[in-house]
Amino acid sequence: MSAPVQMSRPIWGWTVHDGLVVARRNIIQSFRIPEALFFSLVQPVIFVLLFAYVFGGAIPIPGAEGGAAPDANAYRNYLMPGIFGQTVAFAAAASTVGLAEDMQKGLIDRFRALPMSPPAVLLGRTLADALRQILVLTVLSITGYIVGWRISDGIPNAILAYLLLLLFAYTVAWIGAWIGLSVPNTETANTAGLIWLFPLTFLSNAFVPITALPSWLQAFAAFNPISSLVLATRELFGNPTGIQPDYWPLQNPILYTILSCMVLIAIFAPLAVRKYRSSAGK
Repeated sequence: MSAPVQMSRPIWGWTVHDGLVVARRNIIQSFRIPEALFFSLVQPVIFVLLFAYVFGGAIPIPGAEGGAAPDANAYRNYLMPGIFGQTVAFAAAASTVGLAEDMQKGLIDRFRALPMSPPAVLLGRTLADALRQILVLTVLSITGYIVGWRISDGIPNAILAYLLLLLFAYTVAWIGAWIGLSVPNTETANTAGLIWLFPLTFLSNAFVPITALPSWLQAFAAFNPISSLVLATRELFGNPTGIQPDYWPLQNPILYTILSCMVLIAIFAPLAVRKYRSSAGK
């Protein structure tokens, strides 16, 4: 009697299938904790209201209608893509804390005991964290419409803008995953997941024009991927962009955003998978 033939799955099909299963698990889990979901939606809404009504009449947008005088409505249209960019960037923090928590609870060890592709755990986590941003962006868009934000360049361009935001959310989720696997506990992850995001978001064009920054910071802000993401979405939504310094990323924001995402994924996805495998013995 011949021995049974062991069937093997293609590595890419195996990884994608298992990754989708893990992503589904993470998305379902997020809806089973309504308090966490509620606060993840409330925080960006508070940012919109604070910036729209506290700074809306104080910050002029160079090149916008009204000239150099502050215009609250122009600033709100300028602001919303910046809030979108900040919000999707903070998806990295969710990945950091989520993976650190799974490590601390022993869930990652259970995943390793299953006959599944090792990268699938990280693929599923990052995909779920990016897809959760769809709900957040929907709530933010409604809030923006209430405070006066409008899409002025057609639905197809708006869809492309939202897709760019989701691509960026997926990209930074890989950075967050690597950090989450590198920290010793959840408490450290809460700090490590945010400490690098605040400088990146505020040293960009998310809330003020780059020309308002000190000259020695303008080059950093111009090459900051969040700046190109925010500028690309402003152009696609048909919102005010302000006057841009003569830097290549700001002259080609869509292309630079896509290239930045590809480079960051190519760097941090292998690093995160390697960290996941190397932590097996811990």
